[in-house]
Amino acid sequence: MLKIYNTLARDKQEFVPIEPNVVRMYVCGMTVYDYCHLGHARVMVVFDMVYRWFKASGYDVTYVRNITDIDDKIIRRAAENNESIHSLTQRFIDAMHVDADALGVTRPDHEPRATQYVPEMLEMIAKLEANGLAYQAADGDVNYAVRKFEGYGKLSGKSLEDLRAGERVEVTDAKNDPLDFVLWKHARDDEAEEVKWDSKWGRGRPGWHIECSAMGSKLLGEHFDIHGGGADLQFPHHENEIAQSEGAHQCSYVNYWMHNGFVRVDNEKMSKSLGNFFTIREVLKQYDPEVVRFFILRAHYRSPLNYSDAHLDDAKKALDRLYTALKSGSASGVRAVDWTEAYAVRFKAAMDDDFNTAEAIAVLFDLANDVNRSQSEDAAAQLKALGAVLGLLERDPTEFLQGAGSDDAQIVGQIAARNAAKLAKNYAEADRIRKALLADGIVLEDSAAGTNWRRV
Repeated sequence: MLKIYNTLARDKQEFVPIEPNVVRMYVCGMTVYDYCHLGHARVMVVFDMVYRWFKASGYDVTYVRNITDIDDKIIRRAAENNESIHSLTQRFIDAMHVDADALGVTRPDHEPRATQYVPEMLEMIAKLEANGLAYQAADGDVNYAVRKFEGYGKLSGKSLEDLRAGERVEVTDAKNDPLDFVLWKHARDDEAEEVKWDSKWGRGRPGWHIECSAMGSKLLGEHFDIHGGGADLQFPHHENEIAQSEGAHQCSYVNYWMHNGFVRVDNEKMSKSLGNFFTIREVLKQYDPEVVRFFILRAHYRSPLNYSDAHLDDAKKALDRLYTALKSGSASGVRAVDWTEAYAVRFKAAMDDDFNTAEAIAVLFDLANDVNRSQSEDAAAQLKALGAVLGLLERDPTEFLQGAGSDDAQIVGQIAARNAAKLAKNYAEADRIRKALLADGIVLEDSAAGTNWRRV
């Protein structure tokens, strides 16, 4: 049985869906005012892996990943650029899709934008007000009364006495309590008209937290199976989501909370606010997208992921070994996984243990060693099929190992010159060409069938 580490329970729990064989999953997506960085890549790849594993396990999955297209940072960036909110957000949504597609991330079933669900947010805020959990302050904002929700703090494990207002929660004198957070922000004169909506509390726009509560409830129901996101969202964002959703609907919100670990640079979380981030597109100029995906997946999703060129170089070499095995086994075409086979049984056990991709990938390497020894086409096909479950090993091995480059014709010419030198028994020249290619990162592999090459 599949077990998931549930942040709410602080333990691994057997996964039991609300509806048999059906999974409804919501993941907090991007705030689109800049290019996505590797921290965002981890969220996208991790929950793409989760989605793929549920599908491979026979579940009917509905996957929702939202887009935050209204936010203080978005408003500031648009003003700095002297462009409209829509122009800014659409540009970065398009860029996000390009990056996600490159990483092999499956598009979610629903990708709601916050600006499309303002009526649902207003409806939820009205329910909270009717339930005595929301109030309009003197400054016009509508706030959530945290201390009136009995379960506040159950996700983060924080007591009300220890809590402080979260990063995105503005503390003002108008609030009844410093812990209260905004549900509806009153309109400001200096903000563009496109960020103002009519409401019973006056013109304004939604707070950040209410967006996900409204979109999740609308698309997945008031009670659904899984909610995911980065570890930094556990508090206050996800804590506030629980308070809003359960406070409005008077029922349990989510059964399993999943949080992926940070991507770290020099032992600090990678983030735009810290200025230590690398955008996905910057990294993809240097590394194949599948190498980046492999780099993310070979660590357990809850563990910290330390970014460096050295770690990505190592990931490239490791992925090369898997593709070399596929090539030696002459794997071709697409076959279904044989789940009764020994390696597949081990792979499944790893994935059912809280999506342990690190162990699952270790199984792939054991199988690759078997392929290299046996040269078995069936074993190579099984390796390819298991890799595909993780969104890996789906390309032609020769194409991957050679990579894309403008110097391919020159390399082929050098190999031909080396072969000619060997035929002429000019072994010194043949060796010189081999060494020169190696210095340029090209490895030659001689066999009875001829000479192949790959990039290191």
